[in-house]
Amino acid sequence: MRFFDDVDRGTRNRFRRVYLDEDHPLNGPLAEPTPPPMTAEELERYPDRNKSVELVRGSLVVREPPSTVHGIIAGNLAVVLGEFVRRKRLGVVSGQDTGFKIATNPDTVRAPDVAFISRDRLPQIPPRGYAPLAPDLAVEILSPDDRPAEVLGKVADWFAGGSRIVWVIDPIAVEARVHRADGSLSLIRGDETLEGETVVPGFSCLLSDILRVG
Repeated sequence: MRFFDDVDRGTRNRFRRVYLDEDHPLNGPLAEPTPPPMTAEELERYPDRNKSVELVRGSLVVREPPSTVHGIIAGNLAVVLGEFVRRKRLGVVSGQDTGFKIATNPDTVRAPDVAFISRDRLPQIPPRGYAPLAPDLAVEILSPDDRPAEVLGKVADWFAGGSRIVWVIDPIAVEARVHRADGSLSLIRGDETLEGETVVPGFSCLLSDILRVG
């Protein structure tokens, strides 16, 4: 087709003025350049320490601090699991919002509610910054506004980083889902027992004890 050959010269000139004139109202403002991905080092310097922050493939994710009940449940588990791990000298347990750098270029820094790192991996933890590893066991405690897709995405990130087992605890449903790196899944309810399996050998506790507040 010879579209421009079929229109008069004045029409062609009007097209040129519209598409070449940056100030013409039909062109509008130019798009803002896309900012570069944030790095784990930049996340360490994030100024607002009153928020819970993570880094997901270079994008900053900011959330409000977890609720009081959420924190109590995380504390219950950290105490019970931590005492067992220390007594058996199996490794270390970290508390809520401890960051782990589980991917690079772009960086991902995730922060579980509770985590266990086995003794043989402790030399990988630097004195400063985020450890470049995923914990052997990562625990996520659900909040009422958590979206299922986001939770599953976080579980997938833990396994991609090298976690061996992930507990997703739902205080409202009074249940916990045990995700394993081999893709298997178990559902623990009420007075049933959470077990460390081969990741934290010998550990077990009643889910109801972890969920008890007061």
